[in-house]
Amino acid sequence: MDNTTSDAGSPGSASDAGSPLGALGGGIAQADWDVLHAAATAAMGRAYAPYSKFPVGAAALLEDGRVVSGCNVENASYGLTLCAECTMVGALQMGGGGRIRAFYCVDAAGTVLMPCGRCRQLLYEFRAPGMVLMTSSGIRTMDQVLPDAFGPDNLEKETPA
Repeated sequence: MDNTTSDAGSPGSASDAGSPLGALGGGIAQADWDVLHAAATAAMGRAYAPYSKFPVGAAALLEDGRVVSGCNVENASYGLTLCAECTMVGALQMGGGGRIRAFYCVDAAGTVLMPCGRCRQLLYEFRAPGMVLMTSSGIRTMDQVLPDAFGPDNLEKETPA
C-alpha cells in the first residue's frame, strides 16, 4: 500500500463511544486506527533502507476517508534520505491533496514511532483541524507534539515597517 491511497470507509460515521479508545481516539474509530497500522506496516515493507537497516512506514487517514502511505527511502549521501512522512505527503499531493485527520508510523517490528521534528513540521502543514497521531505514549494531538508551531498563518501576518 506504499504511496497509494485507498478508501478506509467513513471515518466520521463511527462513534468513539463503542471504541476502546473512547474520547482519546480524537474522533477516530478503533477500526480506522487498525487500518492505519496495517497501511503503515505494508508501506514499511517497501522501504529502501540498505544503510541504516531501519525501515519505516507511515500512513494517514485523510478528511475524505482515503488512506495514504509512504516509506523511508535512504541515499548513500545520508542527507538526501527521505523519511516515510515525506514520501507519504508526496503521495498525498499526487493523489489529489487533502488534509490529515490521523497519522500512524511504525518500524520493522510494527512498533509505533514518533515522527522527528522535521516530519512533525511537515505533518503540521497538511493537518486537518484536530489532527491526532498515534505515539509511543498514546494518541496525541498535533498541538501536543508540536506546540507553538510555525506555519502558513505566520507567513500571512504583516511584518512591522
